[in-house]
Amino acid sequence: MEARAIQRYARQSSRKMRLVVDLIRGKDVNEAFAILKFNKKYAAKQIEKTLRSAVANAEQAALKANESLDVDD
Repeated sequence: MEARAIQRYARQSSRKMRLVVDLIRGKDVNEAFAILKFNKKYAAKQIEKTLRSAVANAEQAALKANESLDVDD
């Protein structure tokens, strides 16, 4: 299942945010959280919040659809 979360009104340029997003794109959730935890950029903190929201959205969608979901993926 694919999850989606949108962060609005981030007070940082999209170019700076994209540098951090490219680091975690395609990774599993635990690896992405580890990368974001040890990244020094301010954007990493904002992206981590958005990633947590996307994981929660996926959990809720799976519960609503009565499907099984592995959160680590």
